[in-house]
Amino acid sequence: MDLASLLPELLKGFSHFTIGNGVMIFAALVLVYLAVFKEIEPVLLLPIGFGCLLANIPLAGMTAAEGMTKVLYDAGIKTELFPLLIFIGVGAMIDFSPLLAQPRMVLLGAAGQFGIFGTLILAIALGFPLNQAASIGVIGAIDGPTSIFVATKLAPELLAPIAVAAYSYMSLIPIIQPPLMRLLTTKKERMIRMEYAPKPISKKTLIFFPVVLTIVVGLLVPEATPLISMLMLGNLLKMSGVVDRLSKAAENEIINIATLFLGLAIGSTMSAASFLNLDTGKIMILGLFAFALDTVAGLLFGKLMSVLSGGKINPLIGAAGISAFPMAGRLAAKTANDEDPNNFILMHAMGANTAGQLGSVIAGGILLSVVSKMLGIG
Repeated sequence: MDLASLLPELLKGFSHFTIGNGVMIFAALVLVYLAVFKEIEPVLLLPIGFGCLLANIPLAGMTAAEGMTKVLYDAGIKTELFPLLIFIGVGAMIDFSPLLAQPRMVLLGAAGQFGIFGTLILAIALGFPLNQAASIGVIGAIDGPTSIFVATKLAPELLAPIAVAAYSYMSLIPIIQPPLMRLLTTKKERMIRMEYAPKPISKKTLIFFPVVLTIVVGLLVPEATPLISMLMLGNLLKMSGVVDRLSKAAENEIINIATLFLGLAIGSTMSAASFLNLDTGKIMILGLFAFALDTVAGLLFGKLMSVLSGGKINPLIGAAGISAFPMAGRLAAKTANDEDPNNFILMHAMGANTAGQLGSVIAGGILLSVVSKMLGIG
């Protein structure tokens, strides 16, 4: 067999290559570049970018019925396994002591979910059906696993752009939030010092908290049980002090492997045919709106609490009432510290941040429950 007869077979990939594939491979390379050279959420963006690259190589077979990324998608995304495993790891990293010592921070965690419902209304106004609008709105949870969990149940066809929007905006928190913080607060407000004299939290309280919260949330919002239970399981592993190996595994090996596989599976859904459309652009814009609205609502509620407390609460902690743990809490504390190097509000901000983590799970569960019932899903 001569080279001339082999040439068509060697070039068959190029013969099926489209402009759309080229655009998406370029997008994949941008994600890899941001992850590697700018170090923007590399644990997330690197596997998502590489998965996107694989999805747009014609005839590679990676996304075919028995291809690796399709197997990962069916095993870990359709079943919601990967988001739940990630939540075990997140729970093992969280310390709820600042929240338990300052229960009023729960209010900021609730205010930080306003973007979910505001974006839902706007998405409906833009023509999205209720199930898709609800899934888009959950981007406002600023919580990748929650967004994926809800989208998989309500609008799996939009999973790729929703996941990319959720994780992209999580990684851009240091860019998006500071201008809003400075715009909506005065220098005087940013310089408010908050004394931290926490009530001692006993080990028994820290152990019973995840158990009791799982029962209460599970009974009130059953649809939120998978997420809240895995988050609390991870926290219980940490706080019990008797399963150190399991706690460390949850914080490291389990969450790392689940994140890698989840990123590849999500990226593999970013084919040119499914991703390059007007709805994707709308979702990305709505996701940014949801994030900004969460931050604005949290800051405004923080300002209200500051007024009601006689100026004893720094409104910057309101921006930490979202689910992006611990980045949002650290950023709020840094912003206050930039104004006054002797101003330390980190523990207050972390209280609001952990409340936001719980709030996003509960809000996502409520939305899933209401929309599923309205549409007769599940």
